[in-house]
Order: sequence, then C-alpha cells, then structure tokens
Amino acid sequence: MLRWVLLALFLGVCAGAGQQKKISKKAQSLARGWGDGINWVETYEEGLSKMVETQKPLMVIHHQEDCPHCQALKKAFVAQKTIQRMARDDFIMLNLLVETTDKNMAPDGYYVPRILFVDPSRTVRTDIKGKYGNFGYTYEPSDMTFLIKNMKRAKVLMHTDL
Repeated sequence: MLRWVLLALFLGVCAGAGQQKKISKKAQSLARGWGDGINWVETYEEGLSKMVETQKPLMVIHHQEDCPHCQALKKAFVAQKTIQRMARDDFIMLNLLVETTDKNMAPDGYYVPRILFVDPSRTVRTDIKGKYGNFGYTYEPSDMTFLIKNMKRAKVLMHTDL
C-alpha cells in the first residue's frame, strides 16, 4: 500500500513539474530570445488592442530564426539595457516570424530584420526609420544608439500627435 501511495505522489510531482516547464516555455517562446523580462504579445491584433487600451506605442520586430542578420540584431538588442528597459516599460512589444496581413507594416518591402512603430491611433509610423535608405526600417547591431533615439521619438510623437 505504501508503495502505491509513494508512486502516486511521485507521479503527481512529476506531472506538476511538467506543467511548470510548459508555462515558462510559452513565455520564453513569445520572447524568442529578444528579452525574457519583456511582456510580449502573441499576435498583431493583440498588440493593437493592448496599445489602444494602455496608450503605449506598439513596437513590431519582424525577423526570422535562421537569418544571421536577425540573430546579430537580437544579440545587440538584448545586450542593450536601455532598450530592454524601454521595451519593458514604455512599449507594447511584438516580435513576428510571420508577416501580418496589414500591408502598412511593409512600407518599403518584406525583408528582415525590420522594426516599425505603431501609435495608439493605429497609425504605422513610417516617418521613424533606421539609417539605411534601401531598407528603411532595418537596424544593424551597431545602430542600438540610433534605435534608442527612435524609441524615444516614438514615445514623444505619440504624446504630441494625440
């Protein structure tokens, strides 16, 4: 009898540990390596809804797992504490592996990596660009200071445009 009780207890503990792994794995899968301390939304539609509700701008990162430029940008993004703090506190954050159906999210084409901002009026801020003319919304790992400026600009424009 004691064996059966111990076996049931062991199975219960193992099942509970499996549930914990699933919960943390989902949160990590939404971050996809871009920052575990950030509350990521799962879909573009969810991001738009939370953006309107909180009146914080939406920052959308388009990337692919097998893209070396995306991986390099991700590493620089995670290493920059100011970006991580601003992303956590001041923005609704979404990283996408699949394109949205909103054509406004690709103002100069479908390439990765690219980062766009959307304000609470649901306007894609095509005026907030990276440094490169041919791929206007891309950033290199060395552009993190420029990305911080654009994040600050997205916040300021959001408050002055409403």
